[in-house]
Amino acid sequence: MKAKAFSKWAVTVLMTAGASLLLGSCKKYLNVEPVSSFGTDYIFSNTTNADLAVMGAYSALGGDQGYGIRISMYYPYDNDEMMGQSGAAGDNERRDIARYNAKPSNTQLANPFNQLYAGIERANICIYNIPRMSMYNSGSESEKKKLRHLYGEALTLRAQFYMELIRNWGDVPAQFLPSSLETDLFKSKTDRDTIYDRLLADLAEATTLVPWRTESTVTNERITQGAVRGLRARIALYRGGYSLRRSKQMERAANYKDFYQIARQECEAIMTRQQDHNLNPSFKAVFKDAICAHRQEPNGEILWEVGMTGGGSGFGDSKLGYYNGPRYNNTGNSALTILPTYFYSFDPQDTRRDVTCAPYDITQSLNLTGRTLQTMVDGKFRRDWTSQLTSQAQYFGTNWPMIRFSDVLLMFAEADNELNNGPSAAAIAAYEKVRVRAFGGNASLIGTTPTDYAGFFAAVRNERMLELGGEGIRKYDLIRWNMLGQRLAEAKAAMQAMVNKEAPYENLPAKMYYLANSPTLVWSNSFYEPAPATAPTGYVEVAWVGSGVTTTLINIIASNFTANKSELLPLPQASIDANPNLKQDYGY
Repeated sequence: MKAKAFSKWAVTVLMTAGASLLLGSCKKYLNVEPVSSFGTDYIFSNTTNADLAVMGAYSALGGDQGYGIRISMYYPYDNDEMMGQSGAAGDNERRDIARYNAKPSNTQLANPFNQLYAGIERANICIYNIPRMSMYNSGSESEKKKLRHLYGEALTLRAQFYMELIRNWGDVPAQFLPSSLETDLFKSKTDRDTIYDRLLADLAEATTLVPWRTESTVTNERITQGAVRGLRARIALYRGGYSLRRSKQMERAANYKDFYQIARQECEAIMTRQQDHNLNPSFKAVFKDAICAHRQEPNGEILWEVGMTGGGSGFGDSKLGYYNGPRYNNTGNSALTILPTYFYSFDPQDTRRDVTCAPYDITQSLNLTGRTLQTMVDGKFRRDWTSQLTSQAQYFGTNWPMIRFSDVLLMFAEADNELNNGPSAAAIAAYEKVRVRAFGGNASLIGTTPTDYAGFFAAVRNERMLELGGEGIRKYDLIRWNMLGQRLAEAKAAMQAMVNKEAPYENLPAKMYYLANSPTLVWSNSFYEPAPATAPTGYVEVAWVGSGVTTTLINIIASNFTANKSELLPLPQASIDANPNLKQDYGY
């Protein structure tokens, strides 16, 4: 997959072009013209250079400060699925973010914040200049088609950057022109609803510009119409959901159903294009055979993924599989911990459990050793599914999935239920399509789908947790439902019941036994029944329920969560210091 769109050579060009664009945008304020810079007249003189300019905006998605690690694996935790980097609060970086103890001085806030704005600036330059190119209206048909696609991509990228800023920081400064055309760069905060409304309008326009997947030759590292519509549905649900306001209260708009209507319409439009987007019959294959293998997912299930460069570049690469997941020969962080209660949320026959949850490490001789229940790690982006299992590098070039078709199906089901005060047949079918795939295509295993509003909403909430775990979505879902604090408390209470061996956990094993010196993980006993007193010959014991789940985990996870504050991060202190018109809100 890496050779398709994001080769090392291309990244060098993109970084040069992106830097040149930013330098060009500062020409109003800097009198020195860099010898190596390219002016916008040159960059937007032909489709090839315009394409590179848009790719420069794409490049702000990846790397250490983007979805390569911080935005994807620091910011979405702790939640009721997983715990972020283990350890008590007080490090003024990633642990404080996970424990909801972040301060404006936190060292992990400023660079992602700035990179998102760098992406907005690059997108703004493209959005301003591409429609002003002579060939946009008078070029050949292929040139006009290409430039319209690029313009729609830039609109969509800007929407993604702003959405990420808003869901982490709330109201933020908004700028929709290149900085060289702005008269005031010290902007105060813009109400998020105003920004969201602009993004929804921009994305509606982008749907008229960007082709569907089968109408284009690009890979899913580039934006096609399904991605535009999927992002518009996601933003509409954020716009219609709860969010923490400057009143220090969680609020939602009185006309919130208008935005659920947008979400439903956009998801339905994607669902009618089965030739473009459908589920892979195998949940495991989406991650093992596509994302981790650096291959294109053949069914269009991945509507859009962030293309990482590979080769160890901290700017455009990712640490997926190194920072998280199983360790190889004691190499790697294994920083994301599956909550024991999340593991036991899966039905024993749900194929997603053993994809999302990885209770093992890998030895130098490539054998698997079991982890305790309390130290189980996430598994969707595991290093042993890549070609770099034994690598000493920290960057594996693994892409980050932005939107999957199963998410679209569940957004549709949720929006439909909300609009109709109960699910329609179409909503039930969308929900059950995800469920049936999870059980290997066996519809007899999925149970009875609720048909009342409250029951179906609860089922969809649970299904999103099971389907999308570890993909950076759950925390933000809980916030828009105004359920983050509630679900964190429920997860802690459930873990305490597990420690006490109370219902429904009273019959779970205190120990698990795995086969020694085996390249596959073979358990001798069931996860769901009391364990034998001793290990069978050739098997090794690991602690499970009881001594395998301690109050240490319960006391640490989300330890500093404060309702009506912790739903958002504080603005980086450096940004406050640089802009006299910015101030903290939300209790910071």
